[in-house]
Amino acid sequence: MRETPYRPKKGRGAISNDSSRYTAHACVAVDDGWVSERDGELEAPIRTRIFVDSSRSIINRNESPDVPFELSINPYRGCEHGCAYCFARPTHAYLGLSPGLDFETQIYCKPDAPMLLRKELSRPGHRCSPIAVGINTDAYQPAERKLEITRGILEVLQEYRHPFSIVTKSALIERDMDILAPMAAQQLVQVAVSITTLKADVARALEPRAAAPRRRVESVRRLADAGIPVSVMIAPVIPVLTDSELEAILACACEAGASGAGYVLIRLPHEVKDLFSEWLEAHEPLKAAHVMKRIFDTRGGKAYEAGFGTRMRGTGPYAELIAQRFHAAARRLGFGPMPELVTHLFHPPGGATQLNLL
Repeated sequence: MRETPYRPKKGRGAISNDSSRYTAHACVAVDDGWVSERDGELEAPIRTRIFVDSSRSIINRNESPDVPFELSINPYRGCEHGCAYCFARPTHAYLGLSPGLDFETQIYCKPDAPMLLRKELSRPGHRCSPIAVGINTDAYQPAERKLEITRGILEVLQEYRHPFSIVTKSALIERDMDILAPMAAQQLVQVAVSITTLKADVARALEPRAAAPRRRVESVRRLADAGIPVSVMIAPVIPVLTDSELEAILACACEAGASGAGYVLIRLPHEVKDLFSEWLEAHEPLKAAHVMKRIFDTRGGKAYEAGFGTRMRGTGPYAELIAQRFHAAARRLGFGPMPELVTHLFHPPGGATQLNLL
């Protein structure tokens, strides 16, 4: 038997579903001669399955010096958006699952998250610091429409007047503007909308179940119009494939009302390297080799270099050129720092505030 090339699955980003790096036995797809290319087109769609994650805590504490937050919350593990480049894919290996299709079709939700958050914020030793919501995987992925776990978290944060930020590529965030707008008026929230490309056809293949690019721009507009501080996050910038759009994305977001901007160079840790390479060969075969070479150029000859201070931006002439283009465009368009979130309004149980205790 011979190994068969994987084929793209409609509505899914990953091409394959290879075993995780922690499993003792690897599974490999092979062609035994019974399945033709035409038969492959008739494969049944892969359904999304939702499982319960029975975590006993919800706030994660971060010690990395190159991210601007100490605390974070992830309501979901795995992400149905299915972004082919997602740096979080390798985390599914910890569950004994594949970082490929399993990551976007076997989603673990945390229904107890609001209750756990209330418990952790009520502890006497809790020190108020802005919480980043949905940093590893999107807090507004499709399952949230029905489960409303993220909304429950925001309701607790609103009750405690606890500052937080959100990064998302979903228009579903507009559902919660009734919470976000009043908190924004108290300098307790800021939002970043992630936009990778403005090309609808590229986005459909690259981020198959995320909101369309123009819909994300509209979310920026609606959030800004509601008085919610919003920035655009160009994440990731992909050499050759999307980096030419950097200035256009910034201009679109600025016109829509974004007041801040940032970017992250594509990161390919662990299994993501092979998963993204497969995606390129399937969807952009004429650019695949060029894209990967440029990525290697920005990572010291590797697919990924995890060093603090450079993992988000890369190194070398090509990475420096992207940085110069970004900063020049951001200055020209008038982007500035986002307003700082306040912590003195935090309202712990018992009615006392940190301000009153001084």
